[in-house]
Amino acid sequence: MKRTLFLTHRWLGILLCLFMALWFLSGVVMMYVGYPKLTQQEHLQHLPGLTGNGCCITAQAALAALPPGNPPQGLRLTTTGSGPVYIVTLGKNRFAAVDARAGSVLPMVEEALALRSAAVFAPGQSLRYLGQIAEDAWTHSRALDGHRPLHVVEAGDERPTLLYISGSTGEVVRDASLTERRWNWVGAWLHWLYPLRGGSLDAWWTEIVIYLSVASNVLGAVGLWVGILRWRRRHYANGSHSPYRAPLARWHHWSGLVFGGLVVTWILSGLMSMNPWRIFDSGAVRPVRQLLQLSPSGLDSADQLACLQRNGFEASELSWTRLGDTGFILARNARGESHLQPETQCAPIASHDFPALEQAGAALLPGARVIGTTIQQAYDWHYYAREEHTMSGHQERPLPVLKMQFDDSAETWLYLDPRSGAVVQRSDRLGRVKRVLFALLHSWDWAPLLANRPLWDVLMVLGSLGGFIVSVSGVLLGWRRLMRRG
Repeated sequence: MKRTLFLTHRWLGILLCLFMALWFLSGVVMMYVGYPKLTQQEHLQHLPGLTGNGCCITAQAALAALPPGNPPQGLRLTTTGSGPVYIVTLGKNRFAAVDARAGSVLPMVEEALALRSAAVFAPGQSLRYLGQIAEDAWTHSRALDGHRPLHVVEAGDERPTLLYISGSTGEVVRDASLTERRWNWVGAWLHWLYPLRGGSLDAWWTEIVIYLSVASNVLGAVGLWVGILRWRRRHYANGSHSPYRAPLARWHHWSGLVFGGLVVTWILSGLMSMNPWRIFDSGAVRPVRQLLQLSPSGLDSADQLACLQRNGFEASELSWTRLGDTGFILARNARGESHLQPETQCAPIASHDFPALEQAGAALLPGARVIGTTIQQAYDWHYYAREEHTMSGHQERPLPVLKMQFDDSAETWLYLDPRSGAVVQRSDRLGRVKRVLFALLHSWDWAPLLANRPLWDVLMVLGSLGGFIVSVSGVLLGWRRLMRRG
């Protein structure tokens, strides 16, 4: 039995320790430089202000311009290289753009429009059109599928940023700075095994990551067991508690004993991020999506903008929303501030009142009963924000929010933002288990640590360094073994 354990650990380690070393190295990079993304705040701060002068056709007219058979699910008024445009969200992650002045549906985006949109996003910078792509190293996100093909424009001379423009709407949907691109080659691109994406192995990427993680977990667990079996309370003949005479082997043994549990925990939690075999899919009913309905008596967009300006608010983007049976306009400016007003009148309000928000929230899960509501004023174990560069940093987590608990079989919790009426987080029982097995164990998302940096940084870096030493020493030992056999 012991010999089988030793041989399993030895031969598994020759290949897998290399992947583990890359995971620990790239994980430290990801602590400070994340995979490129365009956050809501970045999107807004690069938009010019909307004005009512010469703008716009009504929202009803914009929707009427769409071909039949395309029920709209969302509507925004924003700016691209075409000027003010209505962006319509359609089903199946599809989008359409309607010229807010001419009232016509914009065709697929061409090079000239992509360059004009890039100029809106990066005014005064030199621009160079690099072509059209389906996907590259910085655009693997499935959230971009509705915008493909993407146009790529390089902005700036000394430290150029890549701008990715939607082929459907003309909006800039991602930016990748030179710093992000350089660090990501040894960061997220390695950590998520993205060298396997986009080529002949793309269809099997998920399974490759899952089964490499499973095998690495087996390796780590077996290695920890072997290390414990080989440690003696009494000294060996060499005067050490470890039987190994070679310094490298002894380093591997001791570092494995100290960091082996952490290595196994980190690789296991990384596996959980992939939702292997869909173990966290609860089958819970999702909140009912409210259909986009516009009031026939609603103010047109120019009047809405004029109302906002009279109240000292320069909007960069308008979104049409609903709360129950009432339509609202949610305006946002370049600083990310929001302003809410009814669709039918110029009467700005700070936010939705909580009783109305609770009533609307209860209707989102009609087959379930509300068993608890809380006005949450501070972050807690399940609802918290992370830095923008992190995996979840693009998700807005405003405060206060209305937390609603339901009695459905999945034990669903909904968090509603009173400033927009939107559901900003949904979790169920299995999702909360994943929060522990992935977010807590992998990136140590624990409020006392996150609030006390650099303590979090020091512990994460030291743990990663320990895992790296275990892995690299394992690679070197395995390589020497192979060379001797050769």
